[in-house]
Parts: sequence; C-alpha cells; structure tokens
Amino acid sequence: MRLKQLICTAAAASLMASGVAYADTLTIATVNNGDMIRMQGLTDDFTAKTGHSVEWVTLEENVLRQRVTTDITTKGGAFDIMTIGMYETPIWGKSGWLVPLDDLSAEYNAGDILPAMAGGLSYDGTLYAAPFYGESSMIMYRTDLMEKAGLTMPKAPSWSFIAKAAREMTDRDNGINGICLRGKAGWGEGGAFITAMSNSFGARWFDENWNAQFDTREWSDTLNFYVNMMNDSGPAGFATNGFNENLSLFQQGKCGMWIDATVAASFVTNPKDSTVADKVGFALAPDNGMGVRSNWLWAWALAIPAGTQKVDAAKQFIEWATSNGYIELVASKEGWANVPPGARTSLYKNANYMDVPFAKMTLDSILSADPNNSTVDPSPYVGIQFAAIPEFAGIATEVSQEFSAAYAGQQSVAEALAKAQALTNDAMEAAGYR
Repeated sequence: MRLKQLICTAAAASLMASGVAYADTLTIATVNNGDMIRMQGLTDDFTAKTGHSVEWVTLEENVLRQRVTTDITTKGGAFDIMTIGMYETPIWGKSGWLVPLDDLSAEYNAGDILPAMAGGLSYDGTLYAAPFYGESSMIMYRTDLMEKAGLTMPKAPSWSFIAKAAREMTDRDNGINGICLRGKAGWGEGGAFITAMSNSFGARWFDENWNAQFDTREWSDTLNFYVNMMNDSGPAGFATNGFNENLSLFQQGKCGMWIDATVAASFVTNPKDSTVADKVGFALAPDNGMGVRSNWLWAWALAIPAGTQKVDAAKQFIEWATSNGYIELVASKEGWANVPPGARTSLYKNANYMDVPFAKMTLDSILSADPNNSTVDPSPYVGIQFAAIPEFAGIATEVSQEFSAAYAGQQSVAEALAKAQALTNDAMEAAGYR
C-alpha cells in the first residue's frame, strides 16, 4: 500500500508541474466478471501514468444493474464511472444521463471500435459508453466427452442435436452434467439466455402492437424444451445458476457443454483456472431450423454519469481501460488469449490473437447477431436478449422470476407463462404502449 501511495504522489507531482492542478480519486462501479477483476489488478499502471487513483465497487451482475440504475435515475452521484451495457446506454444517453464520449483523443482511435459495439453503445450517432469487451454467445464443449459419446459437434448445431448430445454426455456417477445453462432470475442473467433461445424457436416478447406473446405455442415450446433438457441432463439447482456459477462448474469438469458468453472462452481454456483447459471446443449457438440462431449481442462498457465533477479524469480512465494499449498490457502479462475480446476491429487483424483457438468463433458469433432482426416474425423492438425500451428491465426481471420458479418446480411452465403474459400486458398498458 505504501508503494502505491508513493507512485500516486509522484505522478500527481509530475502532473502538477506540467500544469494539471490535482489528481482525482475515481469511484467505479463494475461487475464481478473475470476480465473486470483482472483490470482492477492492473490499475496501478493507470495511476502511474495519470496520478489519478481508483476506488472499486465490485458487484454481482443483478446487484450492479440495480445499484447503477438507482443511482443514475435519482442523481445519487455515487459513481464517477459505471459499467453498463447495450441496453442501458442508448436509453440513458437519450435521457441526458450520460456524458457524451465524442471528444476522445485521436490516439485512442474510436473508429477502431467494432461497428456492432459502437452502434449498440450510441444514441443518435453519439457514443455514450466505450466497450471494455464485447461478446456474443456460443457453445463451449468438452471434446473428450463428445468423442466418448460417439458424436461430432457441427460448427452450427441444432437444438435437437444439443439435447441428444447432452443426454449422451451426462454421467451422474462421475458428477458430469451433459449441459449447464443459466436459470438464475434477472433480466440479464437467466432472462437473457432464455430470450435469446426463444428467438430461435420463433418466439418474441411483443407483436407489432406491443401485445405480450407469452401465451403462444412458440414460448411454450421454448420453456418446455429448456426445462425437459435441464431436468434430464443439467446440474441440480440449475434454477439459481448464472454466468459465474456455470463457469465454475465447467472449469471443474462438471459440464459437457455450456452455452454462454463468448468472453468465457479465455477462462475455460486457461490451465491456471480450468481443469479441462486442453479439452474445450467451440461452436455457434444452436438454431431450430427457423433461420434465427440463439446467440446474443452485448458489451460491458464504461460510461460517465452526467453530474460527476471528475469528467476529465473519468475520460482518461476510459481511454486507458478500453484502448489498444490496455490490450497490449494484458497480452504482455497474461498472454493474448486473456485480452478483452470483441471490442476492437484491429484485434481481429492481429495474427497473434487470431492464433487463439476461440478468436474466430467469437468474431463469427458477434457478426451473426443482428439486433435489428432478432426474431422470426416481425417485432417492434431492437435487441436480441432484451427489448430496448425503458420499461423492459423491470418487466423482464419479474418474468425471469416466474420462469426460475418453474425451473425449480415451484409452478408449472404453463402457470409461469400465464403470469408472464398478464404482468407484461399490465405493465405495457400502464406505460401507454397499449
């Protein structure tokens, strides 16, 4: 701690000598994902270069969303930088709640941000959050267990193949579940997964007149397929498992397959953390023969809430954390496989990175995700695993709670869908959509 103080003091003195009045302490809210934890361990590099220090508030995904939403809507002022995503950014940018990032330095090269990420983090052509990493979703699977089952994973499998493979790979006596999937309540946890899955079954949240669609055969097919597959081949307690819980299970060798964020690839193939690091293959998220795959599009991004008194320092941090320089810093310390993926075009032109086994599949998954055409039948909303309207987060949180209760056997799928239909239509009517 004493060394950190000396570094900060020396850097601050240098800045003051060059005309900068003082150094700031930034309070940053972030999610407890592995890449964010790694960034915290490298923050001394930022402090040494700028003199600014950082205080981290690291939260579980559902809690983070609740805290930052409450803070920004009440103008609480608790944070100088928030970790948010493609759902919040355009809505909050439109509302004037975020500082525009339209004056980042030429050296930062905002034009290098992948178009899919820049588009999802902008409103009316202005960037309001910079992607720390971008992701889609894909299948991660045990190559040894697939071979033992006598199966070959297609590059672009169907859900029927996945269900068959899950059954064949399940080995309860040895603690191996054929498949691990999110079931945890929360619109961005289990809610995100089942929504993306439902797209491939022909389901949608709303018809073109904003009527809820949970009373349709397509949603019934989705939930029944999911519940039957997970009861047959998934882990006990899957109704409470989210990203981190399934990551841990896969790393421990307890999952034959896991369909989740592409960013997880570096953690399941890292021999320091994963017992199956040398036995992992990758494939596109499944489809159901209807022309839509079940992969999503997301970025965990850094944004500055309007009203902070530390805008300049916050922009310096965002430039540091989301730059090519940061990518190179991580690569130098932990290897190219562990750099933040999916944010910059230049990363996918870097031969060192493209040698990483999952690099191309990650890019293919990102490029195949289309938030403007995410459903089989037309829908009135933009978004794949969410509908980009302000009311969605509250509605979808409640819907996901009903779904998780069905996964846990506390109610039937039919009961969960009926409740989802009623509460969604009530909320949309109260909001003036119907």
